[in-house]
Amino acid sequence: MAVNLPNSITLARLGLTVIYVAAASVPGVTAAWVTLAAFVIAASTDWLDGYLARKMNLVTALGKLLDPLVDKILVCAAFVHLSMVGLCPMAVTIFIIAREFLVTGLRQIAVERGVVMAADRWGKLKTIHQMLYVIVALFALCNLDETSSDMLRHVFSRSLTPLMWLAVFLTALSGWNYLRASLVFLREKSR
Repeated sequence: MAVNLPNSITLARLGLTVIYVAAASVPGVTAAWVTLAAFVIAASTDWLDGYLARKMNLVTALGKLLDPLVDKILVCAAFVHLSMVGLCPMAVTIFIIAREFLVTGLRQIAVERGVVMAADRWGKLKTIHQMLYVIVALFALCNLDETSSDMLRHVFSRSLTPLMWLAVFLTALSGWNYLRASLVFLREKSR
């Protein structure tokens, strides 16, 4: 089976995630800028691969599996990193990762029963806002150090907090929608 262009872009996003994690493991401003660049490029390919798959009629089972999985790996890696550098509470990171495991499990159960649970608009909004939060937090990481002014720290803090809570809200809402849909599906299948 040949890998088509959209799936190649998805795999490139996975490669960018590896670069992100490697750069996040290195201290310093240059490494912080590399994490930001890798994440921004990877996040932009999330839209591109889906668009091309639909436009070029190249939607495949492999793409349906890889795309959400690579998104989850990227976002979870970024939230773990942000928690480790103090830009995201660990409880938020654990909640986001737990939601991803829950939805992945529910999707797997549905697939085993012949149903594909596609991402709904809340899941897509969740991903957009999580990625936006990560980008702003990484930009803050690139620009904040021990010499940064209190005013600059305050500006980043004021912009990060609402973005984080919006991402948490959308994470909870989309997770609840998947849970509710799978409970309805399971009840119907058990009849």
